[in-house]
Amino acid sequence: MKDTGKVVIFVTASSEEEAREIAGRLLTSRKAACVNIVPEVNSSFWWQGKLDSVQESLLIIKTGASLLQEVIDLVREAHSYSVPEIIALPIIGGNEDYLKWIDSEVRES
Repeated sequence: MKDTGKVVIFVTASSEEEAREIAGRLLTSRKAACVNIVPEVNSSFWWQGKLDSVQESLLIIKTGASLLQEVIDLVREAHSYSVPEIIALPIIGGNEDYLKWIDSEVRES
């Protein structure tokens, strides 16, 4: 496996509107090269000792691994949940042109 220095980050949001707001902040601040929004996902989970289920929107964020903490901070600031789902997975390979494009579109603070 190769370390590309890129990550894909999954974030669930309470609504499509919230997802669009978070995506807009990530993109305008150049912390993400691309954000996909899946408007309707059904989530089932344990919360505060009880089984719960809600309909959410899912953001799929592509960015550099070095920007992960900045993305986490921005999402937490913009998110309505007290404990938002923010899960990062390494990108171990892919279309080299796409991976280079990610680098060209994101900026560190």
